[in-house]
Amino acid sequence: MQSLNRRPQTHRTPHRDPAPTRWQYRMQRLWLTPMFRRLLHIGGPVVIVTLVALAVFASDSRREALMQGVADLRHKFEQRPEFRVSLLSVDGASRDLSDAVRAKLALRLPQSSFDLDMAALKARCEELDAVASAEVRVRSGGVLQVMLKERDPAVIWRTDTGLELLDATGHRVASLMARADRADLPLVAGEGADKALPEAMQILAAAGPIAPRLRGLVRMGDRRWDLVLDRDQTIQLPEAGPVAAVERLLALDHAEKLLDRDILSVDLRNQDRPALRLAPFAMNEVRAAQGLAPSAGNDL
Repeated sequence: MQSLNRRPQTHRTPHRDPAPTRWQYRMQRLWLTPMFRRLLHIGGPVVIVTLVALAVFASDSRREALMQGVADLRHKFEQRPEFRVSLLSVDGASRDLSDAVRAKLALRLPQSSFDLDMAALKARCEELDAVASAEVRVRSGGVLQVMLKERDPAVIWRTDTGLELLDATGHRVASLMARADRADLPLVAGEGADKALPEAMQILAAAGPIAPRLRGLVRMGDRRWDLVLDRDQTIQLPEAGPVAAVERLLALDHAEKLLDRDILSVDLRNQDRPALRLAPFAMNEVRAAQGLAPSAGNDL
């Protein structure tokens, strides 16, 4: 028999396990990671800013108003008095070249330094033949300073159209009205003389001992040079090694006083057989000595 005092059994709910699940455990570990927490601190504001920007730029009117505001702010900043250029200074050049540079730049001052293209101004200055190089910068006090390096004329080049001043590299410097305006410079002539000017400068340097008699150099056939002296004497130089040929001629002149004689030209194109061309009077004397023609003295 069953006892009457026994209580009926009731259904009991099982106790919940307090341990986290696997996914909960992984999320907790992820939240405790310093890099993940740092990303949350940074990523949250970035997401908010991105959403606001998308909301603003979604409207054409708001986008145009924002861009116009940025442009106005930039314009006001660039037009501040401390950025204004009011004066132009050209240094390192003669007065004529300075005036030419000012006319070439044709700047309307005052204007903001942000509106000046320094690279374009530098290139415009260097377009002038007399300018070897230029440097452009904005100096304190609102001054645009142009520093020039002027080309130095080395020779005068006689062409069919007139006289041109060239520097030592053969670059044109300026035109010349008369030879007497630069009597201190040597004269070169002939087609292609400007391209071969470095070689001409070497020849002129080697001919230093006879510089007082030197009239100039003539480019022959764009291949070689003729050295022209006073008394209508011509030294025909070879195409190869003209400087060495001049040095040999000077040595011969020092020993034999060759250039003091009555000769018209010395042909050095063949270094093994230099040739002399005598003046008419000297030629008559030679022929008379050979019994080929009476001398000038016998005719008197």
